[in-house]
Amino acid sequence: MNMKRIAKRRGKRKEKKRAGADRQTRLRRWALLGLWLLSLSVISFYGGAVSYGFFFGVTLVPVVSAVYLLAVYFRFKIYQKLESRNVVCGQPVPYFFVLQNDDYFAFTSVGVRLFSSFSYVEKLPDGTSYELLPGDKYTFETKLVCKYRGEYEVGVKEIVITDFLRLFQVSYRVPETIKALVLPRVVRVDELQCIADIADLLQRETYRAQTQADVVVRDYVAGDALKQIHWKATARAQALKVRNCTGEEKTGIAILCDTKRYSGDNREYLPLENKMLEVLLALTVYFAQRNMACDICYGQRGMVCCHVQDLQDFDAFYRQAARIDFAKAEAVEETGRQALAEGRWQDCRILFFVLHMWSDVVWQMAEQIAAGGGIAVLCLVTDGNMDEYLKFGSERKRIVVVPVEAELEGKL
Repeated sequence: MNMKRIAKRRGKRKEKKRAGADRQTRLRRWALLGLWLLSLSVISFYGGAVSYGFFFGVTLVPVVSAVYLLAVYFRFKIYQKLESRNVVCGQPVPYFFVLQNDDYFAFTSVGVRLFSSFSYVEKLPDGTSYELLPGDKYTFETKLVCKYRGEYEVGVKEIVITDFLRLFQVSYRVPETIKALVLPRVVRVDELQCIADIADLLQRETYRAQTQADVVVRDYVAGDALKQIHWKATARAQALKVRNCTGEEKTGIAILCDTKRYSGDNREYLPLENKMLEVLLALTVYFAQRNMACDICYGQRGMVCCHVQDLQDFDAFYRQAARIDFAKAEAVEETGRQALAEGRWQDCRILFFVLHMWSDVVWQMAEQIAAGGGIAVLCLVTDGNMDEYLKFGSERKRIVVVPVEAELEGKL
């Protein structure tokens, strides 16, 4: 089931529960007000010690409640800890928090509200209230899961305390919240459906390129393996020459990723950027597992290019990708133009564009790649309707739409 749909259902249940609690609180307040007005009318018409005692008793109820709330506010203690500040998106991390009452009076209702937009705590419903008798200590050992890549607060967000008659409620933010640095997860797809018809051919060609040396030679460069030296050509030219392996300099596979921030609201840009990085990493690790080299380009106040040949290279690239900073000033069109101008895609067989929205400029780049005999694949990470653009797709210009909350298996 779609994660966004599940989150909406949970949100609706929480809203209904809170609405019901607010309704009961309002009824109690109206009842107290009615009793106070009744006591006021009694002392006005009848007087007497009993009437005045009833009036002062009802009048003092909110005062005593306020004093109680203040006492709980200053005396209540909560401790929370996350095993590691560095966590991976979607992976449970040990987490615990402690509610403690060191006073001589009971805390009748202490509610815990969690940061629930980007993370959730397993086996702990949000908004649960607890009663702590004097000396009580509740320890909750569970696990916390972060849903999106980025840096944000997790765990207990605020404490809600209610007086003994449940007439008044005070909520306050936990002074020391936990901020997690969440790394993107790596999704390993079994097959890229967008290039399923050519993936096997590419793998065979890459294997031959790595194992069969071509007769074409080039000048020796420091670091070249001695076994690659072509001795006959060296003797003829009186200079060291090495065999130039097919595919040694041109990888044939490239990825261009958009790193523009499209919103100022973290509830919008965190899920989107998280999914775009998931797509980028899924494509890269797919080729790295098969020892099919690829070049990755993205904007980071200037073009950044990485070369990934195998899983060892991918590990280094993952650490770099986890630090990618999405910014409003970035423009994927400019990064693409620079890559074209430098000839990085000159002999590209397949070029992947990881985008959030349709770009006519990028589409022109795709047409240029297709005209040169390559294949361009536009991966649009969006929940928008892309039907009007899907009709532009063809065998050499392919369009894939990936919803923000969707799993990648079967989508790429």
